[in-house]
Amino acid sequence: MVLTLQHLANLTEGKILRGDPAESFSGISSLDFAKRTEISFLGNGKYHALFHETKAGAVLVSADHPCGPADTALVQVENPTLSFSKVIDFFHASKKSFVPSIHPTSFIDTSVQLDPSKVCIHAGVVILAGAIIGDGTEIFPNAFIGENSRIGNDCVIHANVSVREECVIGDRCILQPGVVIGSDGYGYQFSQGKHVKIPQLGIVEIGNDVEIGANTCIDRARFGKTLIGDGTKIDNLVQIGHNVEIGRHCIIIALTGIAGSSKLGNYVTVAAQAGIAGHLTIGDKAVLASRTGVTHDLEGGITYLGNPAQPIREELKLEALRRRLPRLFDEVKAIIKSQERPSS
Repeated sequence: MVLTLQHLANLTEGKILRGDPAESFSGISSLDFAKRTEISFLGNGKYHALFHETKAGAVLVSADHPCGPADTALVQVENPTLSFSKVIDFFHASKKSFVPSIHPTSFIDTSVQLDPSKVCIHAGVVILAGAIIGDGTEIFPNAFIGENSRIGNDCVIHANVSVREECVIGDRCILQPGVVIGSDGYGYQFSQGKHVKIPQLGIVEIGNDVEIGANTCIDRARFGKTLIGDGTKIDNLVQIGHNVEIGRHCIIIALTGIAGSSKLGNYVTVAAQAGIAGHLTIGDKAVLASRTGVTHDLEGGITYLGNPAQPIREELKLEALRRRLPRLFDEVKAIIKSQERPSS
């Protein structure tokens, strides 16, 4: 499959700044590895040096683009990174291998609702009684779908995913390898010298267009639902506790932990290794910087940093003061010493 420069401009709603509209390209790559037959993009000013040295045949650039190599075709777009995603989709579409089929080594209970002509079930998949599998969904090897669970249309369930009983996955969701949906919430009471397990009777419900990274775990609710809103993207190795509610279009980055019954609003961003204690509320469009520790409710629309979390400007001021402490200590020591009188 090839893409001409003119077709590239049409696909990305861009404008050809330089190059032959009829020139064709057969692939994509990064600026540093691209060949003459490939398309690349300049999505970050940090890569200007690579842009000037690239061997790519065509590059997507923004309005404030530098000139780049004289023999490289340029297409101006509003957002090179997002536009390049359309190019990726174009070339990837020819490589997709979705073929409706059910592998003979899979186990599918007779009560499962699915259309064999519209799903792809790979080897070793187990789907238990009462489950519903939507059209266009592909389930990769050794995945487990529990009783009465529901998987929406056009989902991709990668290898070794577990979706436990009663849980609901929306349409067009992607679950990366090793994801666990609906494991028991971490609930115990200490009684008579031991930890007694509290039954976890609820479910997990995931909205549409959600992607969940590899080995992330989302616990089922004690009662009711653990909720993940439409469009939310969750990275690898994230732990989400029971009865957590995450709003629409949130970003949750790797190694984050969210304790039970906390609520995140819409468009919240949680950077890597952040920790959120239980029963807290975080407002819409809040941003938690990396390693932020949340121990109290947070207002929306503010960027937070530190442990405990506070507005980033306040934390940066405190950090500047902390770095001055050794010098201040030495100065105070010197003042005290200068004021000391020799003992008689």
